[in-house]
Amino acid sequence: MHVLTKALIVSVWFMVLTFPLMVMKVDRINNAIVWRWENMAFMGIAAFVLALLWHWSLVRRRKEAGGPSLLHGATAVLRRPKARRIGLGLLALLMLIMPVISSLYQVNIMISAMLYIILGLGLNIVVGLAGQLVLGYAAFYAVGAYTYALLNHYFGLGFWAVLPVGGLVTALFGLMLGFPVLRLKGDYLAIVTLGFGEITRLVLENWTDVTRGSFGIANIERPGFFGVNLDVTQATGYIYYIVLAAVVLTIIVVTRLKNSRIGLALQALREDEIACEAMGIDLTKVKLSAFALGSCWAGFAGVIFAAKTTFINPASFTFMESAMILSMVVLGGMGSVTGVTIAAVILVLAPEYLRAFSEYRMLIFGAVMVIMMIYRPQGLVTDEKRAYRVSGLDDSDGPKGAPRAEGGAA
Repeated sequence: MHVLTKALIVSVWFMVLTFPLMVMKVDRINNAIVWRWENMAFMGIAAFVLALLWHWSLVRRRKEAGGPSLLHGATAVLRRPKARRIGLGLLALLMLIMPVISSLYQVNIMISAMLYIILGLGLNIVVGLAGQLVLGYAAFYAVGAYTYALLNHYFGLGFWAVLPVGGLVTALFGLMLGFPVLRLKGDYLAIVTLGFGEITRLVLENWTDVTRGSFGIANIERPGFFGVNLDVTQATGYIYYIVLAAVVLTIIVVTRLKNSRIGLALQALREDEIACEAMGIDLTKVKLSAFALGSCWAGFAGVIFAAKTTFINPASFTFMESAMILSMVVLGGMGSVTGVTIAAVILVLAPEYLRAFSEYRMLIFGAVMVIMMIYRPQGLVTDEKRAYRVSGLDDSDGPKGAPRAEGGAA
């Protein structure tokens, strides 16, 4: 009876909460309000049933604590070398032929998803590996995009010439942000980076003599292909393969970085800053490296974004962009390359494929994210931590030699 009462309370609470969205609809033609009471009844029944299912799943989870789960089983299968090779081969084949078998709309959506993969992995260096909470990451994205737009608009430089320049300029901006915040961490660091993002957006919006303000910069050149004139479909396919190559390169570089000396230093900084400094790691160099590397990938993504859209303005680089990219890192799993990649694809594609639900799609999308964070707060794929075991010791004869540490992924 207690369970039914709680489910009923949850049902009433959801009906009250969603009342303006689900029940009230403004008819602008007749200047009237349409009351959709059937939606309120549907929401109440759905919330009641979901509350009961939630309680049942929690009880079952407590009873089966420690037992194998479906997610652990799928992860174990994917860790098998043969299954991983087959899966990666099929995925690579699908991605290569997608512009041929899909519509222009689907290809554009996949380009956006892959751009967010690059952004998510770039932010993962700063937040996931180094543990530095950044809320203004869209500012670096904007710097890369405006670097290409301005150099192309005023000096006529092409995409391939500006691509490395955009990454370098954005890395310099990352260092400029890194120096003032060396002694900050946690909430204070988040507030400073949030302010940096807003300052960047306001400068781009008000420096009208250079950036054209809210009017934006139009007619940005697309990437050239040996002087061949490409139509819209061909240019979109060409940009698709450029972004696909950039995603593959980003995944390889970030994975190698994670297992390198710099990556291990970043992870040590994330776990315990005092112990990290006590072990002789230069915190200044490590933090600045994190900001420079993370912002560099945002610059590359910004240059590609400007070349894809051929038009940019400050409205494309608001705080919501930073929040979305940070959500990808948190939802995928802090420090996990695979998890962030999957989360970026889900967060970009899910709202698009939920358009069939019309005005309810964002409500469904938000509910799925809330449920995900409750059941899987550590993210879709947890980061593998390195484990060490001491070998070379003999219990009967004592130590036979100096103990050595053998590292591996747990």
